Amino acid sequence: MTTANKITILRMLLIPFFVVEILYYVETGNELHRLLALLTFAVAAILDGVDGYVARRYKQWSELGTILDPLADKLLLVSGIVVLSFEHHSRLATIPLWLTGTIIGRDLLLGIGAIVIWLTVGKITVRPRLTGKIATVLQMSTVLWILLKWSDNHALWLKYISIGAAVSTGLSGLLYVFDGMKQLGTHPSSLPAKNQAANNPK
Repeated sequence: MTTANKITILRMLLIPFFVVEILYYVETGNELHRLLALLTFAVAAILDGVDGYVARRYKQWSELGTILDPLADKLLLVSGIVVLSFEHHSRLATIPLWLTGTIIGRDLLLGIGAIVIWLTVGKITVRPRLTGKIATVLQMSTVLWILLKWSDNHALWLKYISIGAAVSTGLSGLLYVFDGMKQLGTHPSSLPAKNQAANNPK
């Protein structure tokens, strides 16, 4: 268990606290809970950069880290987006359901695809893409925009950010699907039965 992985696990442990603080704020209206939720989200986001720096600086790359790091990102963002998708008009703005559906649908599709590739090929090669990073930034911006309550005076900007997040999320999902199809297409198991027999003579 490397230091970088410990930091990643700490990020994951912050997620329940983040969600609970949002729910407490919605119920009570106490600004302290909103500020704590905002602070927790910010700390988790900062630690994302910290664990990456530690892994690179001290050469602590590991297979576990390649799984935990993106998982921590997804859990943080999806939990915030799902909670903020409920009606909280008296306290907080609401994330459009079409954005929530796009994000969750894309993640479910990629998760199922990753399992299929792993079972078929035995190894998954993930190539980071700019569209995926843009989608993450815009999703995070949507959550922060609402928690900072900027949407009270700039609702139109929240709409634009949400549209950008949905488009980049959908596009990145399609690109990852194409990458997965290439990995499956180059594996012998994707060939017709006759070709497999020819490639693997007894």
